[in-house]
Amino acid sequence: MNYSLQDIAERLQLPGKEYGQQPISYLVTDSRKLIFPEQTLFIAISGPRRSAAAYIPELYHRGVRAFLVAEPVDRSSYPEAQFLQVPDTVKALQQLAAQHRSRFAIPVIGITGSNGKTIVKEWLYQLLQPDYVIVRSPRSYNSQIGVPLSVWQMSERHTLGIFEAGISAPGEMERLAAIIQPTLGVLTNIGAAHDEGFIDHAQKLAEKIRLFEKAPALVAAKDYICDTIHYSGELITWGAAAGNTLQVIQQQINGPVMVVTAVYKNQQLGLTIPFTDTMSVQNALTCCTVLLQMGYALPVIQQRIQQLEPVEMRMQLRKAINNCLVLNDSYSNDKVSLALALSFLKQQAGSHPATVVLSDIVQSGQAEPELYHDVVELLMKNGIRKLYAVGPAITEFLRHRLDDTTKAPLPFATALFPSTEAFLEQNTHSQFQQEYILLKGARQFEFEQIAHWLEQQVHQTVLEINLSAMVQNLKIYQGMLAPTTKLMAMVKAYSYGSGAGEVARRLQQQQVDYLAVAYADEGVTLRKAGISMPIMVMSPDEHSFDTIVNYTLEPEIFSFELYHAFQRYLQKEGVLQYPVHLKLNTGMNRLGFEPEETVALAKLLKRQQQFVVKSLFSHLVASEDPAQDAFTQQQVDLFTAAAAELEQSLEYPFIKHIANTAAIRRYPQYQFDMVRLGIGLYGVDSNAEKQLKLQVVDTLKTTVAQVRNIEAGETVGYGRKGIVTRSSTIATVRIGYADGYNRKLGNGAGYMYVNGHRAPVIGNVCMDMAMIDVTDVPQVKPGDIVEVFGSNIPVQELAKATGTIAYEIMTSISQRVKRVYYEE
Repeated sequence: MNYSLQDIAERLQLPGKEYGQQPISYLVTDSRKLIFPEQTLFIAISGPRRSAAAYIPELYHRGVRAFLVAEPVDRSSYPEAQFLQVPDTVKALQQLAAQHRSRFAIPVIGITGSNGKTIVKEWLYQLLQPDYVIVRSPRSYNSQIGVPLSVWQMSERHTLGIFEAGISAPGEMERLAAIIQPTLGVLTNIGAAHDEGFIDHAQKLAEKIRLFEKAPALVAAKDYICDTIHYSGELITWGAAAGNTLQVIQQQINGPVMVVTAVYKNQQLGLTIPFTDTMSVQNALTCCTVLLQMGYALPVIQQRIQQLEPVEMRMQLRKAINNCLVLNDSYSNDKVSLALALSFLKQQAGSHPATVVLSDIVQSGQAEPELYHDVVELLMKNGIRKLYAVGPAITEFLRHRLDDTTKAPLPFATALFPSTEAFLEQNTHSQFQQEYILLKGARQFEFEQIAHWLEQQVHQTVLEINLSAMVQNLKIYQGMLAPTTKLMAMVKAYSYGSGAGEVARRLQQQQVDYLAVAYADEGVTLRKAGISMPIMVMSPDEHSFDTIVNYTLEPEIFSFELYHAFQRYLQKEGVLQYPVHLKLNTGMNRLGFEPEETVALAKLLKRQQQFVVKSLFSHLVASEDPAQDAFTQQQVDLFTAAAAELEQSLEYPFIKHIANTAAIRRYPQYQFDMVRLGIGLYGVDSNAEKQLKLQVVDTLKTTVAQVRNIEAGETVGYGRKGIVTRSSTIATVRIGYADGYNRKLGNGAGYMYVNGHRAPVIGNVCMDMAMIDVTDVPQVKPGDIVEVFGSNIPVQELAKATGTIAYEIMTSISQRVKRVYYEE
């Protein structure tokens, strides 16, 4: 549904100026997600450190001509643009979405709760898709910005909406309720998520219920909501107690499924849920209750519930054959999720070729010629090099498009296949070389076969890196900085074990000011991955000078010997004004000029032309330790004096920085011009005082290889060190010290997490395997996923158990462990 820019101005009640009839179909708040600039209204939402106005020049250059802003803009620089100025751009976005929603009389399901919102939404989509043309929230778009962007997708072809809403503080839900305007509510549960924003669970429940104040009916999981639900409409509940609309009588695990016996309107029914974990069963029963409320017959519900498929809620980037990477996002396939996936693919691929394997988009409610025309436009806008089209509808469209000589040739190579089987039969691994591959297929095409065919077959231990969590941690630290303070992100040691290129690309997208690596080779890897931002090399040597200059890296100079060696090299090469960073030793006694050498250094710098000093820095020894505050102050005093000496001698400004991760928080007065963020970026707060609420970035997972029962007195592992004192169940898991799992974690020192329980490591850790005692853990079987560290087993716990620090645990993870990158 198109609006003109004038329509939007009138809906926002802006003064009588004429804004023109430019059609507006897309609202964009993130410059990286721009696809159709000529039909886009960019909504400038400023963050804690950056004004959104900073993105206007780039967007104008890319063709955007309509902007919604809160701050005055020098319009003379943008003669063809229209600027709609409002007091608050977020509220304006919400107002536009609420008015847009009011134009539709279709049923809308609104979902909220502490957990399970996205799963319930996606499963309802699976269950209801045969009967409706559904518009729904993309992924986890449930925030004050995500909800209006989701609702804006509604159009005349849709017959049902499903939107989720998440809140973290009182007062937020009222705004989301006005946007979603649900006709049926779903409350999944009330748990501990975002507890810090509310007085107690009762207040949080009351705030969430506000989403449904005007909804005639509400479905709720009564057993998982501790407080009384105060709701004036029809309340439909499920739970074990009598009086629930759907009363659950029995739950019994039968192999890979949960068999549920329940009673609805005095009629007993059986449900086979294809999952056995508690959360999945809860979510499936909530969906079942929704279908009952919507009037579905019991046999239809029983059949569809049994066919539920797992929801992969995140886009995963996995290493694949021939130095390729696969982005598997085949849990859903529609235009909106395709646009999001293409945006992520473009960000990650950088300068590498980008390939898409795409199936038919089913039940879109849009005429196929129009639908696939839009798909081709999306592929073109995102710079795709190759398209493998799978399915009769998309291949028929492309065949006609390729035969149409009146149109310009497509800018990407195409290969057409009627089915997934045909794709697998007619392609070979050699066709895919050093490219990024997006898999986007409707469920019926079973693209998991293609994913399995493309991915490297390595052992089942993986390190998952949550790039969204890393960005959130970055924002937490950025929120502590003065607006003018720059930030250098430490990505040395393979980004603390998390992977260099992928992490650095995400940081570059976030407009971090500097990256730092230990060695020149690491910098080369980043340059080859498409990283163009400044990179400091902290441990250069004479053998790396060629590499440093050839790849525009900036070396740390920490001694007179290194100073003269690099100066001679630059003189020989005829290079002038090369950027360098000077390291000062203020107490670490590792690398750096001594404070008393500053005068001599300043004289040398003043007489030469080969260097330009980009920064002077030093390293705090114990900024996280209150007991060492006096020594930290001594270091800062030495650094300040040396900086003053250099500033007096040099005739140009340079960046000063001494604060590391811990100091960003503990010593805000010593931010100087820049800070260096390291371990905190990856979710570890080294401060001994109250911890920041950082998100877990790295999760190390493995799987169970075998389960056996042994009797009291038997032993486990090398040296017979693991002795059991009772009849026990032992699970062997696929991780050992060759993967970086420390041998000190054996014999009860370490724990792993499986099926919702902690299990101690028993016996010695082997090279490729370890054993855990799962006697008290129910239903452990081969193939079960085991968390080695992550949300349930913090990496700090492993560090404490081995007498080391989190840095060592993270950087010790072997390169044979597959890294999987995802965004939520």
